[in-house]
Amino acid sequence: MATKDKTVWFCTSCGNESPKWMGKCPACGEWNTLVEQTVATGKAPKSAAAASRSGSHRPQPLREVGSAQDRRVSLGIGEVDRLLGGGLVEGSLVLLGGEPGIGKSTLSLQIPLSCPGLKTLYVSGEESPRQVKMRADRLGGDISNCLIFSETLIEDIIAEARDIRPGLMVVDSVQTMYSQGIDSSAGSVSQIKEVTSLLLHFAKSTGIPVILIGHITKDGTIAGPKILEHIVDVVLQFEGDDKGSYRLLRSIKNRFGSTSELAVFEMTGTGLREVTNPSEMLMPQHEQGLSGTAVSVMLDGLRPFLFEVQALVSTAAYGTAQRSATGFDVRRLNMLLAVLEKRAGFKLAAKDVFLNMAGGLRVADPACDLAVVCAVLSSAFDFAIPADVCFAGEVGLSGEIRPVAQTERRITEAARLGMKKIYVSKFSSLDAAVKDGISVVRVADIPALVRSVFKQ
Repeated sequence: MATKDKTVWFCTSCGNESPKWMGKCPACGEWNTLVEQTVATGKAPKSAAAASRSGSHRPQPLREVGSAQDRRVSLGIGEVDRLLGGGLVEGSLVLLGGEPGIGKSTLSLQIPLSCPGLKTLYVSGEESPRQVKMRADRLGGDISNCLIFSETLIEDIIAEARDIRPGLMVVDSVQTMYSQGIDSSAGSVSQIKEVTSLLLHFAKSTGIPVILIGHITKDGTIAGPKILEHIVDVVLQFEGDDKGSYRLLRSIKNRFGSTSELAVFEMTGTGLREVTNPSEMLMPQHEQGLSGTAVSVMLDGLRPFLFEVQALVSTAAYGTAQRSATGFDVRRLNMLLAVLEKRAGFKLAAKDVFLNMAGGLRVADPACDLAVVCAVLSSAFDFAIPADVCFAGEVGLSGEIRPVAQTERRITEAARLGMKKIYVSKFSSLDAAVKDGISVVRVADIPALVRSVFKQ
């Protein structure tokens, strides 16, 4: 029977298909997520993912399934191996997302250059082989075992990979690939779903791990249907300011390890450099005795590190005071200022308050509240807090200082980096948490904190 085209509407959030446009997706409830796609009807060819189904796999009792550890492949970059849980699992599908220019292609090419013993097929749908070679020359490393393939038809890519049998395949990017079994343009919802499904089947059937690079939308989410993140085994998000030099690689989903890990890199002229101790880049780098600074001990996942909070308080030049925060939620800043005025009696309503997290860091840990309060008061009093004093505590609406998670781990990290004193909540449970060389000061509320820190 002859095929004919019809128009359907796909939800970019959940992948649900609707026959007509609706403002609200009936499946996931999101607004304005339906996009129009043209598909073929009638006796269309079966998709390659369905056609490749094998009848050799049969159900088996769970007790007969082996429980051996998954075999992992080291990528030659220690931070990436740690983020993945000890290396890349054979047959896994990893999705790497991030903003344009953040360093996705650099990292994906740096992996085979750092691990010359791993035969890698690098598939580029956006750049020519000459462009990839220019980047490889800039990054340095051994390029003898890296194969470049500039192609966008996924069936040809998989056929070539089956012939070459590499140890790793990198696809840059999923939005540029298309399948001949789907009658729509590359980058559409249906094409992204089909291409990802084909790559997943290829990885599971051959045991070859695949790293898939994905673009993100203006909202910061990975472009394409949300089901894309459900299909893959691991989702890594590249974050950071494209104008700064530091990049954060965060594990959002990991079927083979923890999602509470964070890797820090520095973008240099020769590629990404591992930052094994992030606290060194975020610690104070100025003369002693400056007011308006405080050191906070933050915990991102399971990794604690110290960074500097900077604040500037000045008299408002206009009728309405300004509130500005870089790397910190400005609404939480307003809440902390209201707590200082209501519970501690500090008049800041007529003051401009500017807040900055050192190193371009974006902070969401509530344990940073204590350092923010101290930095603001330090600038308001023009009182310099000693550089070997740090803070870890959450501030409540009643002015109380609440305990935070994993206080012992934060204290250990502060002691390791040479801090002499740390302020925590009075209600923190510190079983054997006092370390040699560091004094732990417990405070119950903001007035007690002010009396202890800013005493003359």
